[in-house]
Amino acid sequence: MDIEWLLPKNIFEFSVILLSILALDVIYPKHTGILYRIHPVHTAYEMSLSLYRKFPKTRVAGVIIWFIVVSSHTIIYALVLYMLSKIHRILWLVFSVYILKTSTSIKLLVDHVTDVYHCLRRENLMCAREAVSNIVRRDVKNLGEDHVASAAIESLFENIVDGFTSPLLYFLVLGPIGALIQRIANALDSALGYKHEPFKYVGWFSAKMDTILNFVPARLTAFLLIALCPLAKGSIKKSLAIYLRDKGNTESVNSGHSISAASGCLSIKLEKLGSYTIGKEYCLPTHVDIAKALKLAIYITTFYIVLLHILFIIMHSI
Repeated sequence: MDIEWLLPKNIFEFSVILLSILALDVIYPKHTGILYRIHPVHTAYEMSLSLYRKFPKTRVAGVIIWFIVVSSHTIIYALVLYMLSKIHRILWLVFSVYILKTSTSIKLLVDHVTDVYHCLRRENLMCAREAVSNIVRRDVKNLGEDHVASAAIESLFENIVDGFTSPLLYFLVLGPIGALIQRIANALDSALGYKHEPFKYVGWFSAKMDTILNFVPARLTAFLLIALCPLAKGSIKKSLAIYLRDKGNTESVNSGHSISAASGCLSIKLEKLGSYTIGKEYCLPTHVDIAKALKLAIYITTFYIVLLHILFIIMHSI
């Protein structure tokens, strides 16, 4: 079977898709109305919870739910993409942009972290807690300014992987459907992938698949962060040292990579109370460190786009 319809044919199509989704993300970072209701991340999240309520709370049920949600979304979007490729390549490009736009997100994350920065700069702790609650699962109502700042920075570098570097890596190797699969898997992890009851067993497979899919992107992002550390006036040596020592401190086998690299680069302690501490020799961050973290995140996303173009050219020259 011809699979050319899955992937961009050349560097021009690859660039058009990538640059288009970046522009659209800036212009329209948050989907609302009908675009939100048909958003694949939203429909996958709602579908997984609906099936969860109907299925027994077992590991086998969790596997079945995962495959139903992922396969149903993949088949629908792949069929539309395939049919449009047969009609006209421009239509294929337009729908590819839509799929990748719904599979990636960076501007909204940056906006939320920026909100935390502004709240803390004004010394408005209640405002900062409310802002950071948009991007973290933890209970924030009793957090002080330093731990709110830490939560914002941790979430920034963890979610860069989930919402940007990981889906775009799968776009590189599998096209827009690859990015979609990664994001649907991530949505399932958000909906079901908890270690406590009643999700403990039914969410196990969703959590495991999210871990597997983000394994390489998490490490690639950490290495890129370490390499770009001097742009944020940090030290590659310090970033690498904290990374090698503390990357395994988090419960997640992936999230600790980018978080620990950022901790060393920015010379800050990042801590989730009762769970983990990274960069213990440093002080907890302030709003000033959030500003530095945001700049570092922009450097990462910019250079990552460049890196993807280089990898695309290399892959198509072999």
